[in-house]
Amino acid sequence: MSHRLIRTDVAIVGGGIVGASAALALRRKGMDVALLERDLCGSRSSGVNYGGVRRQGRPLSQLPLAQRAHQIWARLPALIGTDGEYLRSGHFKIARSPADWHALENYRAMSRDFDLGIELLSGTRLRERCPWLGARAVGGSLCPEDGQANPRLVAPAFAWAAQRAGAQILERTPLDEVMHDGQRFTLRSGTHLQVHAPVLLNCAGAWAGALAAQFGEAVPLRSAHPAMAVTEPLPMFMPWSLGVEGGSIYCRQVARGNLVLGGGSGIALTADCARAQRHAIAALAVQALELLPALKNAHLIRTWSGTEGYLPDRQPVLCKSRTTPGLVHGFGFSGAGFQLGPAVGEVLAELAHEGHSSTPLDAFDLARFASPVPGRVLPRGALTESLPSTPA
Repeated sequence: MSHRLIRTDVAIVGGGIVGASAALALRRKGMDVALLERDLCGSRSSGVNYGGVRRQGRPLSQLPLAQRAHQIWARLPALIGTDGEYLRSGHFKIARSPADWHALENYRAMSRDFDLGIELLSGTRLRERCPWLGARAVGGSLCPEDGQANPRLVAPAFAWAAQRAGAQILERTPLDEVMHDGQRFTLRSGTHLQVHAPVLLNCAGAWAGALAAQFGEAVPLRSAHPAMAVTEPLPMFMPWSLGVEGGSIYCRQVARGNLVLGGGSGIALTADCARAQRHAIAALAVQALELLPALKNAHLIRTWSGTEGYLPDRQPVLCKSRTTPGLVHGFGFSGAGFQLGPAVGEVLAELAHEGHSSTPLDAFDLARFASPVPGRVLPRGALTESLPSTPA
């Protein structure tokens, strides 16, 4: 096989929604881009997640980024050629106790400056607006402009839009080795491809820790595996995407009538494959029935899982490297990166092109973890074989 050499302005590792949207944003700035994805774009956490597009419930430090993303989601068709089944259906966070209700009240007060339009419902108003809710729900918080989308469509659409704009999208191209000589990065895939670039974006998701560690920036990134299920089509009854204060289940009903449900943990079978566990799906069904009695006789037609990267504080790493010029990190979104993804891509493009971003990023700096240590050359296969095995 002939050897291929690509020289580009920016190399991106990872073709999820973050890497793909960064590729598009960089092309819109006129920069040459090569994106390496070891599988298919959007096939990992960006494609197996729940599909919630919410701002409500995020840490306040994430809301400027979420607000920026909110504006991008509104213009998806013009940006990537499809709406990705994006719908501002509203996101409703359920309270199941007085303590939950108090937490929702506090969040509305704390987030007031971000103009989320949150409305609290309880008592008679709750039952009038939500006759489909079970008695376990005592109240809830509605963010009417939050919503949902189809994750299996959105990330690939960003990748194809980037490709149409001139980015080189290299799928089924695992990264075997990466080096830095002080001025440029050399990325190698097998014996047939080398990419040279002065800037490298680390968007490798649950596998990004190995790349960061090579350059002396080890982070406590761990993998986790969501338990997901979908029902047969049911009569439409639920207008909003649902979450539960304090965690537990989440649920949305799509236009065809199917309900997409998530909650609990799956299990990793290999570094590349995960599945939902029987007991997690059983627990998910019990909790869903408590909140949504209409599911009593519904059939689950599919379950699945995937692999997501989690950090202890559930905040991402989104910053320039402190050890290596030209290296920029964007990973660790802890199961909540789908809505943020398009804005993260723009931020990464700003960091790569201008060296700074117009969006506040201090909370996402890698400096909150251990001090940097000298880097090393990543051994062959490290990014394709090493996967954190302890769920967060």
